[in-house]
Amino acid sequence: MNYEEGSEPSVQDGEPLSENGHTESHGTVPVRAGRDLAAEGMFEYGSRVGFWRLMRLFQDRGLPLTVFGCGLALERNPEAAAAIRASGFDVCSHGWRWVKHYELSEAEERDHIRRAVESIQRATGQRPEGWYCRYGPSVNTRRLVAEHGGFLYDADYYGEELPFWVKVEGQGHLVVPYSLTNNDGKLHGPAGTGDQWFSYIRDAFDLLYEEGVRGRPKMMSVGLHMRLIGHPARAMGLQRLLDYVACRRDVWITRRIDIARHWVATHPYPGHGLNER
Repeated sequence: MNYEEGSEPSVQDGEPLSENGHTESHGTVPVRAGRDLAAEGMFEYGSRVGFWRLMRLFQDRGLPLTVFGCGLALERNPEAAAAIRASGFDVCSHGWRWVKHYELSEAEERDHIRRAVESIQRATGQRPEGWYCRYGPSVNTRRLVAEHGGFLYDADYYGEELPFWVKVEGQGHLVVPYSLTNNDGKLHGPAGTGDQWFSYIRDAFDLLYEEGVRGRPKMMSVGLHMRLIGHPARAMGLQRLLDYVACRRDVWITRRIDIARHWVATHPYPGHGLNER
């Protein structure tokens, strides 16, 4: 679950316009200078309504969840931060603010990483052990994440379906890749309804499940945005998916941090070469 609402570009926070990404205006209404009160309300829906609906869907089923949390967004909603703290869900740092890290200077990016960690720890009581940029990373991000220390992994990579090791400044660094394919962003495109989205994600799951039965297990990440799939008709698609996956045998539904810890314990850094898998 991406907790971003409250960290997005806004006139109140010094940007020239209001963000409308992954809202009902996404891709249909031109972004204009100045405040967009409609877009602001759609973001607020995510933190006021969508967040709690997604929490209930997972908690009612006893299923774990990873929160990709933007520090400033969590700070601005202490009730949500407290609910995450009490849930047992882990928080992967999604940055301090919703910014393009590849447009930051090295010093600015280093400061944003520090702020994100401190902000999330203040808000939720837990230090994030994973890192994932809101947009694509810069050429410096992985090195700066490793330099900051305290992270078990980063998720800033889309080219794999299993974790793998890289060498950063002579040390092993774990990458737990992410995917934008199995994402509720598809509700803005080919999957317009909750049922279409469920069918799309179910097909991805079924193929990976078949491959796993044949001895080639894989990891599947599903990205959820509170202001998007948190709406009732779309949330029905998520409900169907959770119930479908949970009834299948030999499937590990888990937090991202648990995948990272499992990989470290089962496939430790080999200590030689790059991109060891």
